Amino acid sequence: MVKIGLTGGIGSGKSTVARAFEKLGVPVFYADDQAKQILSTDAVKQDLKRQWGEKVFFDNGDVDKAALAQIVFSEAEELQKLNGFIHPKLMQAFEQWAKEKELLKNKYVIMEAAILFEAGFHMDVDKTICVSAPNAERIERVMLRDKVSQEQVESRINSQWPQDKLIGISDYEIQNSNNDMILESIIKLHNIFSK
Repeated sequence: MVKIGLTGGIGSGKSTVARAFEKLGVPVFYADDQAKQILSTDAVKQDLKRQWGEKVFFDNGDVDKAALAQIVFSEAEELQKLNGFIHPKLMQAFEQWAKEKELLKNKYVIMEAAILFEAGFHMDVDKTICVSAPNAERIERVMLRDKVSQEQVESRINSQWPQDKLIGISDYEIQNSNNDMILESIIKLHNIFSK
């Protein structure tokens, strides 16, 4: 069974592409969603408490994601610490999930991850796909989706690896501009991976 890593910068439309693969019957592991679930496990909460204390928690004991984001997105070192708590558990979850899918005779599976390369997750997959889109479209999409300002979106884009770099190190690219027909690209790759 082939493991595919699917990535792309914020607003590129990687989730849309992932859902299209799912419609074709391909199992998709959504790393960002899994990471959120792992974040609320007791083990990780203890790590967070040791690292940053009560300021990243609500009174009811839930993680205050906004407070945590403010800390980790303002300093690279802090983000590395958070990733150190979550990423190893995330990879264990993916490996376990992939084994189950292999038993079900799937030809290939996809891990959808915003930071596939940055986190080193690409080491655990066989091929990689980068979903790309023009910056102006990415900004517009995120502003509409998250109800945030252009400056906030640009700041998030600037905190990620440049799109050109992701395209350059990926095995395949799916261009997801409003002017492109992405389905054709998706079906073409689906046929390659299904062999």
